[in-house]
Amino acid sequence: MTNCYESPLSSRYASEYMLGLFSADTRYQTWRKLWAALAREEMNLGLPITAQQAEELSAHITDIDYDCVARREREVRHDVMAHIYAYGKAAPSAAGIIHLGATSCYVTDNADLIIYRDALTHLRGELLAVVKNLSEFADRYKQLPTLGYTHYQPAQLVTVGKRATLWMQDFVSDIGELDFALSNIKFLGCRGTTGTEASFLDLFGGDSAKIDAMNRALAAQFGFSECYEVCGQTYPRKVDSRILNCLSSIAQSCCRMAGDIRLLQHDRQIEEPFEDSQIGSSAMAYKRNPMRCERICSLARYLIADAQNAALTASAQWLERTLDDSANRRISLPEGFLCADAILRLSRNVTSGLRVNEQVIARSVREYLPFTATENLLMEAVKRGGDRQALHEIIRRCSMEASARMKNGENCDLLERLAAEPEFSLNAADLERILDPQMYTGRCSEQVSVFLEKIKPMLSGACAEKADIEL
Repeated sequence: MTNCYESPLSSRYASEYMLGLFSADTRYQTWRKLWAALAREEMNLGLPITAQQAEELSAHITDIDYDCVARREREVRHDVMAHIYAYGKAAPSAAGIIHLGATSCYVTDNADLIIYRDALTHLRGELLAVVKNLSEFADRYKQLPTLGYTHYQPAQLVTVGKRATLWMQDFVSDIGELDFALSNIKFLGCRGTTGTEASFLDLFGGDSAKIDAMNRALAAQFGFSECYEVCGQTYPRKVDSRILNCLSSIAQSCCRMAGDIRLLQHDRQIEEPFEDSQIGSSAMAYKRNPMRCERICSLARYLIADAQNAALTASAQWLERTLDDSANRRISLPEGFLCADAILRLSRNVTSGLRVNEQVIARSVREYLPFTATENLLMEAVKRGGDRQALHEIIRRCSMEASARMKNGENCDLLERLAAEPEFSLNAADLERILDPQMYTGRCSEQVSVFLEKIKPMLSGACAEKADIEL
């Protein structure tokens, strides 16, 4: 324990990979890589930069003197200029050409774009792992009848596997949104203080082709195929809004699934993983609280709300540049990614170890199936010569009486009541034969198989291993 605040996302929830990606070292080393790449391209295009200077910059990417940076920033009140100063101390022969023609957003914005792209790519793998887990679960239980609910009231039968495909379909939609966000992240390049590239027109003697060549080469070095066609000083903040909306969408899907599992765990039908020595409650030792799914829902609410930050920022960008985005983005984007990472790690863990209590599910099916099957029973009785309207009234009356009995804590006796009705013409054996649960799940099994076949190419190479999480 320390006497300084630490975000729970970093101390409890997010993965080592994501923490490393958003660390100071990754960010500021990326700045130095961008400065070194700019110097090399300017040299290649004829500016007075020597190979020795370019090589010295490349040799000092990782040895950042953070104490020097902090001292300098206290003096100049500018983080980028403080890092330029410290970089110049590490590479003295190149100190005079670092950041030549550039503005701060060359390193800050391009570094953000690189990090966000890599973070989205990582989350895509986590999403696929969740879908992979669920696909195996859905296939295993595609024929297992379970009680379906509308309004959280008993409805017609579905199957356990079919219900899982409802969750999967949301996640597959999220992958589509993520892919769209990824495909629309471009490189900012080095565009100048208002996006006009005026400084480079001066440096390159008015040769626009050299400016384009420089930006194409810089983009390619960092894995981008193109730059934004036009910009102010920054890349469009709509990009951030699209990204956080995508992360919010993932949170919504995870929360929906986790909420369903929480309801089912209350009914003891399906349970999230529970470790051998896990404690469910400090006071009630018998409890098995769905704490991982609760945590998913809790973190999801934070992320869904966090997405509003980017929308408000994107809507308030004045003309070519304002700085009221900076402090907000330093918090909202990294925290959004760390939160999405935590939610997906939890979801991956939960979906890899779901426990299905088949006997509990079967008992629930048996209890409510007589009500679900009343239409079939009605049709069978009519085939045997019964009067449809009279039989409907018998079913309605017997159903109400059986429901009242159940509300008093007694077993459902609807079948016995119907068998005792002379006009119904069906005995107990007839009724039991009609009440095969498999007859009432419709096309559930087929729908699962068709859906899994459709997404199979997407899951090629997806990892379905259980994610390690701290409880």
